[in-house]
Amino acid sequence: MRRLLIAIALFSGLTLQARKWTPDEVKDVIRKVNTYWQTNNPAEVRSFWDNAAYHTGNMEVYKLIQDQHMLDYSIRWAEHNQWKGATEADPAKWKYKNYGEDQDYVLFGDWQICFQTYIDLYNLSKDEKKIARAKEVMDYEADSEAHDYWWWADALYMVMPVMTKMYKLTGDTKYLRKLYENILYSDSIMLDYETSLYFRDGKYVYPMHKTESGKKDFWARGDGWVMAAFAKVLKDLPKDYKHRQEIIQYYQKLAAAIVACQQGEGYWTRSLLDPEQAPGRETSGTALNCYGLLWCINNGILPKTYLPAAKKAWEYLATIALQKNNTVGYVQPI
Repeated sequence: MRRLLIAIALFSGLTLQARKWTPDEVKDVIRKVNTYWQTNNPAEVRSFWDNAAYHTGNMEVYKLIQDQHMLDYSIRWAEHNQWKGATEADPAKWKYKNYGEDQDYVLFGDWQICFQTYIDLYNLSKDEKKIARAKEVMDYEADSEAHDYWWWADALYMVMPVMTKMYKLTGDTKYLRKLYENILYSDSIMLDYETSLYFRDGKYVYPMHKTESGKKDFWARGDGWVMAAFAKVLKDLPKDYKHRQEIIQYYQKLAAAIVACQQGEGYWTRSLLDPEQAPGRETSGTALNCYGLLWCINNGILPKTYLPAAKKAWEYLATIALQKNNTVGYVQPI
């Protein structure tokens, strides 16, 4: 999980007009944290979510700071992985219906998040090899009859932005159609309409699963994934997309629910509605929520009444979670 914290929420959405933080000061925090990570961790690692989520943030850091060394780090990672996720060549063998790290889980979202960065790198410097595997895999998925690909909350961050990026890349609306079909399925098994929050997956749905005190159990990082996912998707959805307003309203309800359970110090506890289930600070969900709130405030999706909550989250991230050596603390492990 540590790989998420360098940039996944500390990127361009966080440029604040705040009393204490100038844009340059925010950029300085981002630069220090990201430089520490890249200096102390090799780029030559696999393209599964545990590394790929970091690179979605690193690309936004590059856009904000324009540091070529940071961009080179993602290029090295992509080249090491030959611009692929899972590598199984035969579509008849591709899997997704349960968790899998093997190379035949091509349709499993944790192997698809890498395509976000590959597409971003392609947009900076065109070369078809960068997006060949993304097109092969996502074309197959978009054309398939199945719509149950996203059965855990994380998948919304892993793959929804791939769909909108593929639409922008190709102009083909089938990616938007498949995105909507898939999110309807995800909602059917994970969205709690009473609270507007997302369960982690079908195993955590109330009342089958409860906290120790009998409450609904919503995972902070899981709902953080969803918050950040919709911010990224709204960035790329066409303004005239027929379901855009529906998605915005959905996101606004989620944001209201998230803000209502923020802790006084600015963080969110691991179990959103039951702080005593897993008490104390937690940074990964907080970072994702902070990004999701700030991007949507900055882009008119949320009103400025949400800004105090977003500022409080940033203050926690930048003054409590951030350590003297530029690492980020209080992170729930994978």
